[in-house]
Amino acid sequence: MRKSLVRDIAALIVVAGIAVALLLVFPEKQAAVTSTSWNYLVEMIVILPGVMVIMGLFAVWMPREAVARYLGHAAGVKGMALSLFLGMLPTGPLYVAFPLAAGLLKKGARVANVIVFLSAWACIKLPQELVELEFMGARFMTLRLALTVAFVVLMGVVIERLIGKGEDHVYPEDVVEGDTHE
Repeated sequence: MRKSLVRDIAALIVVAGIAVALLLVFPEKQAAVTSTSWNYLVEMIVILPGVMVIMGLFAVWMPREAVARYLGHAAGVKGMALSLFLGMLPTGPLYVAFPLAAGLLKKGARVANVIVFLSAWACIKLPQELVELEFMGARFMTLRLALTVAFVVLMGVVIERLIGKGEDHVYPEDVVEGDTHE
């Protein structure tokens, strides 16, 4: 088995063990935990097959050069703006974005742009902005949006620098046969 698979299985066992321990300490929460876990499992079973199809299409049809050109280091501010825009559009759960983010990284997207994409998906939604405008007013919506965008971009740049991933970083465990990372 690959090291990453062993690590993932070990993490799953640790989390399951913690959950069981917590349920033994707080048995009155068992019904709520079981119900919520079941609902999330059903939601994921319904959503993830579609996500996997989209990821397969993305992997095959989206050229690495295009992703690197529009979302790589050379894209600069335009790449950051595109990441922000692409993250604002979807309305699905955040866990759907993680496989897309991994695909973007494999295809040469800048780490900061992927962080901006994920953060925008999590906290900036076009429908949400319209609801805020209606109920909270233009001033609130504009101020919250401006601050969120500023901090999302700052967070992307800071995280990229902290983890030290360069433009041409390759994830060796994720290299797909026939996919060149030059």
